[in-house]
Amino acid sequence: MNERTDLSATDLQQLTGVVEEWSLLADLSLSDLVLWLPTWNDAGAVAVAHVRPTTAPTSVPEDVIGKFSPRGRVAALDQALTFGRAVRTRDAARPSTPSGVEAYPIHRLRPSTRTLDPEGDAGRDRDVIGVLVRHASFAPRVAGQLEDFYLSSADALFAMLVSGSFPVPETVTAATGAPRVGDGVLRLNAAGIVQYASPNAISALRRLGLATDVVGAEFAGVVVRLMHRQGALDASLADLARGRVAGRADIEGPRATVLMRTIPLQAEADGALVLLRDTTDIRRRERALLSKDATIREIHHRVKNNLQTVAALLRLQGRRSGDSAVRAALADAQVRVAAIAVVHEALSADSGPDAEFEESIDFDHIVTSLFAVVGEETGMTLERSGDAGRLRADLATPLAMCVSELLHNAVQHSGGTYVRVQAVREADHLRIDITDDGVGIAGDWRAAAGLGLQIVESLATSELAGTFDFAVEDYGSRAVVEIPVGD
Repeated sequence: MNERTDLSATDLQQLTGVVEEWSLLADLSLSDLVLWLPTWNDAGAVAVAHVRPTTAPTSVPEDVIGKFSPRGRVAALDQALTFGRAVRTRDAARPSTPSGVEAYPIHRLRPSTRTLDPEGDAGRDRDVIGVLVRHASFAPRVAGQLEDFYLSSADALFAMLVSGSFPVPETVTAATGAPRVGDGVLRLNAAGIVQYASPNAISALRRLGLATDVVGAEFAGVVVRLMHRQGALDASLADLARGRVAGRADIEGPRATVLMRTIPLQAEADGALVLLRDTTDIRRRERALLSKDATIREIHHRVKNNLQTVAALLRLQGRRSGDSAVRAALADAQVRVAAIAVVHEALSADSGPDAEFEESIDFDHIVTSLFAVVGEETGMTLERSGDAGRLRADLATPLAMCVSELLHNAVQHSGGTYVRVQAVREADHLRIDITDDGVGIAGDWRAAAGLGLQIVESLATSELAGTFDFAVEDYGSRAVVEIPVGD
């Protein structure tokens, strides 16, 4: 596309905003929509996007994306590009129903505003940066009040598109979701009175407890009754229910939840469209996930507390022992338990509704926390470099044990002045280098290795399916743990 057009990044961003919202236009207009962009030499236009309606059969079954339309092939497209005006073909008997292909130009907007920029930008003379071509369905639905409402609402939105006021920026984002036209739609007048309600919209409101006719009623008042709240509505919710601002929010009743999305129309007299979707089951699942997440966080927190209690008991028992070997063994066990507790502490803090489905953890934070566990009152300098990134919990726990053992070994036995932990993360593996300036181990390290290095080698090769190596360098010792981590 970039090779065939000369549109700027700002232009493309504006067009992307239109495409993100144009399923609403397709559904209301009962039509396929194709976005055409003018070529750099004005020889024609190229199709870059296509959306089909969910409310009517498609009229463009073939794939048109990437096709080139030279000047003279589609008259409506050429006229919209040249003159910057909407090209409509209507039958006088049904003024809302297209009788042929229609075209709606998209004008460049001035930066940081939603007003048209007739002079263009970056020295361009072209004002029209794209054209939305409408192909009405060959087999339209049986004409009725609902279809007439859809088509008249589509005309209002197409007029906003040409004037540069569609899509409408949302100022209220109190809920998530994207209701479609088929889920339910209302039309409010300028006073917030419901002029029309689709059957699905009425069904959604009935589930909230609506017992009266919504047409002719003030929608904000209906929302107040359905939510069973005392006093006035929240200001943002009230503005949405009156059609004054664009945005979305939940209407929550005792037994059901309905997502409301409001789209004010351009002229004040036009009022607003309100899309409704019954999201009772969706919100129930979301609440269940939040409850599950809170439970998982609480479990990690309790495990961390229990492990810290065990570490404290080991510390107390070690202090009471008169055998130096027993004290050293209990001290080592305390560090190992504390290292596992660090992982659970991080998991209890790092879980949440925005966390990944599989529990993952920032391993660099784990390494920093391990410094406090193994390096207390040693006088050695502990450094960290590189970026390990996030790891799954099933990898983070044994790898934290490896790093803890190697840090503890360097601090207790190297006799050096510093320990450095460097992480190197690539697409499919992670390498952790731990170096110090100590005396190292003479001869074959496996023959002289203590329990700590044996634990590291066992964890690295079995649980982590990786490798472990230990070597004495000119500057001291170097331990390397390398594990596969996937993408």
